[in-house]
Amino acid sequence: MTDWVFTADHIHINFPNSLFGMGNPLLDISAVVDKDFLDKYTLKPNDQILAEDKHKALFEEIVKKFKVEYHAGGATQNSIKLAQWMIQEPHNVGTFFGCIGKDKFGEILKQKAEDAHIDAHYYEQDEEPTGTCAACITGDNRSLVANLAAANCYKKDKHLDLEENWKLVEKAKVYYIAGFFLTVSLESILKVAKHASENNKLFCLNLSAPFICQFFKDNLMQVMPYVDVLFGNETEAAAFAKEQDFDTTDIKEIAKKAQALPKVNTKRPRIVVLTQGKDETTMALHDKVQTFPVLKIDPKDIVDTNGAGDAFVGGFLSGLVQEKPLNQCVKAAHYAANVIIRRAGCTFPEKPDFK
Repeated sequence: MTDWVFTADHIHINFPNSLFGMGNPLLDISAVVDKDFLDKYTLKPNDQILAEDKHKALFEEIVKKFKVEYHAGGATQNSIKLAQWMIQEPHNVGTFFGCIGKDKFGEILKQKAEDAHIDAHYYEQDEEPTGTCAACITGDNRSLVANLAAANCYKKDKHLDLEENWKLVEKAKVYYIAGFFLTVSLESILKVAKHASENNKLFCLNLSAPFICQFFKDNLMQVMPYVDVLFGNETEAAAFAKEQDFDTTDIKEIAKKAQALPKVNTKRPRIVVLTQGKDETTMALHDKVQTFPVLKIDPKDIVDTNGAGDAFVGGFLSGLVQEKPLNQCVKAAHYAANVIIRRAGCTFPEKPDFK
């Protein structure tokens, strides 16, 4: 069944593989922990970091000490799944590329991708196990520690360049990659970004974490000229502004300055979308900045904020793929995030009730 979508001035069809994502497929190991646990591993309550040697024991301890839940994760994969959920029909609107191990966790990720009706094509290798991410939850904060393992082994020449895979890239009209993938395969990102730019398609990127803005700044700025839609939250925006010498901490000014950074495809002005948790979302386009209040939620209904940012992007992407006006994309983003924070992990009910 092909899904007809009515937009203001024309009718168009949602085709399979029209949304492409590439990133780190991870199995999330999620638990409510205590402050002592955070302190032991010197974790900030609300942060995203890559695991170092000192965190190796954390993955075993969290499973032994707390009640854990396993969820298919990885920022980009979450967003693609969520966009697919918002769109519903047809299946496989979303395509996802990433690297996993030949192991039990890898099989779980494959099954979960199938259950979510996305077209996942994993590069499978047996040198490293499937990556994991410990989501350490305290109150409405979440501290993420990612052990990339296999996810770090993605290879352009072994996967992206293969004819049958590149054909899937060419089928897409909207592309999304989380900034986390900048630590893995810059050349893969640039190949996709340049394809989007040369064909006047939409390339979207997320700042993803303060450490990306700080320690992978060169990689980030090599990709930035191709970015049509830039996402980030308030802490990432602050880190980005500092690294770029924007000389401001005002979120609207940061959005404006990021919007005005050099861009290759001048047919499409960049859109910058910055979230601030329960505070309003800021969007910059041209020299205009708009703000959008998020949906109200009673704090006692918040189960898990892990995945809220991914859900926001997923909702937004579902609007972009369907060529909805930008304010509708923001509305869809807020709806998706509101659904996700009421549930554990980046999981969702069977169907959305978004109008």
